[in-house]
Amino acid sequence: MKISIITIVYNNCQTIADAIDSVLSQTYADIEYIIVDGLSTDGTVEIIKSYGNKISKFISEKDKGLYDAINKGIALASGDVIGLLHSDDIFYSTDAVKSVAETFQKHKADCLYADLLYVDRLNPEKIIRNWKSGSYKRSSFVHGWMPPHPTFYVKRSVYKNLGLYDTSFKSAADYELMLRYLYKHKISTSYLPQYLVRMRVGGKSNITLRNRIQANNEDYQAWLVNGLEPRFYTRYLKPLRKLMQFF
Repeated sequence: MKISIITIVYNNCQTIADAIDSVLSQTYADIEYIIVDGLSTDGTVEIIKSYGNKISKFISEKDKGLYDAINKGIALASGDVIGLLHSDDIFYSTDAVKSVAETFQKHKADCLYADLLYVDRLNPEKIIRNWKSGSYKRSSFVHGWMPPHPTFYVKRSVYKNLGLYDTSFKSAADYELMLRYLYKHKISTSYLPQYLVRMRVGGKSNITLRNRIQANNEDYQAWLVNGLEPRFYTRYLKPLRKLMQFF
């Protein structure tokens, strides 16, 4: 089983090498590693090129934002399964992708998700938030649940059949896609009960209160564009769930 890992980056020379090294140190052998750069100008491109043919595919060109870049990466991917590792993130262990592959082979699901740690930007060993996902129940979406997007791995055939990220969303296209796949189309999923990724704090949708409000509004729109009706409390429970991850 080939697994494609996609890293999206733009002007992040501080941590891109950590992300690359994290992928290249994986014990699982059949990895296709794709990096999509948004035409960086800070030395990021030079760092990536220094790895030579250890990077399976690399493009550096102007894009229309994060989700457009992810869609470009998916279009380049040839793996049976596709996952993301953003340029701020690192795998929790060198066996992370191996665990993903074994879970797909065992359960034959269309996708899987796992647990996630938010960590300090300067010290990835310092835990800020602990996201324990829990087993999947479709009804959980109504109560504000979602899988951690950095741990979400999907069969390439699902992207082909159900569509890519909706780039009309600026900060909630990941939520919309997972809602569409899991809740609307009811694809099969498997929960991998272990940490998969250390994610540095400072994600786009959480940087400011204004961004958080925008993301919350987009969460609501994600239901509507799929012809779905959330409960009146759904959009409010979703951010409240995050508060519990600090304890």
